[in-house]
Amino acid sequence: MKGEETKFEGIKLQGMKYDILIAGVGGQGVVLASRMLALAAMKTGYRVSTAETIGMSQREGSVSSHIRIGDEIQGSLIPAGQADLLIGLEPAETIRNLPFLKKGGKIIVNSHAVPPASKPPGSPEYDPEALLSFLEAHFPGILCLDFTQLAEKAGTHRAANVAMLGAAAGAGMLPFSQEIQKIILAVLETEIPEKHRAVNRAAFEGAIEKIKLISGHPDREQTGNRR
Repeated sequence: MKGEETKFEGIKLQGMKYDILIAGVGGQGVVLASRMLALAAMKTGYRVSTAETIGMSQREGSVSSHIRIGDEIQGSLIPAGQADLLIGLEPAETIRNLPFLKKGGKIIVNSHAVPPASKPPGSPEYDPEALLSFLEAHFPGILCLDFTQLAEKAGTHRAANVAMLGAAAGAGMLPFSQEIQKIILAVLETEIPEKHRAVNRAAFEGAIEKIKLISGHPDREQTGNRR
């Protein structure tokens, strides 16, 4: 496994510590989503450290990004059992990274599965429905949506990563300023090429609107009901 580390230094604020892990496969934009969150946290005034772990295959291999926010960060990789938020762009990768989640930590998962390109002979068939059912049964309050479909409605399935950032912001799962939605949109303007900005902005804002609809649903706390 290859590790890549980037440090972002913002204004140091006292008494703040929040760890976010983003997990997916190559080609889903894990690193871009991580960078956008890190820059947004910096703009809000936090000290941030990030690190990526990338599997053997850059495309369709496992990719995870650790985002550590706080004034007393020790190491760029989140220790097991300490992640406050797990953003899973793919069901199997979400399951794979559960050991990092702290007790009571929050999960956002994209229900859209990416089957492995190959599997060892005799290994079981990939069953994303079983994985999602496990997550919903064991993690009450999980936010489980088909973000790939949501992004596709905005113009491209490739914006699912940005849609998930919108969901995290809209659901109040990010420990930043109340202006975080505007801050992430400002980062989007600088980090995403101009020709792709409009569709990514639409995916981000569409996810926020989706969260508002869910928030008004009587089963709001049981967001594991897939939509």
